[in-house]
Amino acid sequence: MTFRRENLSKCLKDFEHINRYYDPMNDINTAKILPGQFYVSISGEMISTVLGSCISACIRDPGVNIGGMNHFMLPIDNKSKPDIHGQVDWSVASRYGDFAMEKLINAILRAGGKRRNLEVKVFGGGKVVSQLQKTDVGQKNIDFVREYLEFEGLSILAEDTGDIFPRKVQYYTDTGRVRVKKLHVVRNETISDREDSYYNKIITTPDETEDLELFS
Repeated sequence: MTFRRENLSKCLKDFEHINRYYDPMNDINTAKILPGQFYVSISGEMISTVLGSCISACIRDPGVNIGGMNHFMLPIDNKSKPDIHGQVDWSVASRYGDFAMEKLINAILRAGGKRRNLEVKVFGGGKVVSQLQKTDVGQKNIDFVREYLEFEGLSILAEDTGDIFPRKVQYYTDTGRVRVKKLHVVRNETISDREDSYYNKIITTPDETEDLELFS
């Protein structure tokens, strides 16, 4: 059976821009997120992304099966300040971990999740991007997300971070299952080129275990 885009379950408000499609191989509706994006589902979808030095946090309330994933490049944003109307440009701010974590958690809570029930799984932070290897942004991202979650009183249920390989991550929001594929052989420079380009865009833009399955 072929699913057209209009057959997808309705997504939450503010996520209409996310690339969503039916994945016939896994027989599930899927949302694919890019650096600087995040997505929250209430309808049992899979969220997919590919990580180099970036981090993705997968967070859900298992009591109501509401979950989401973010994808951020750098830990902290010191540039995105509210304007005179108290508004922040989230298209810029969500590239950074502090805003990406805050936005993801708040979106889950608004959708009906309870903070006390949240389970968290963390992925990425590989040392794979040429420009970023000198400053080891991947490790800084790992350190940031661990410190952020500890400060917020949220424990990490599962984690696959560090190393030198990119990762493909697939997160099932209704069950919390995660599939991680380490890309040991990369035939081109797509991932590193994309993250190098994204990193340059960020810094030049003025003021997005348990149940863990590694597969190859």
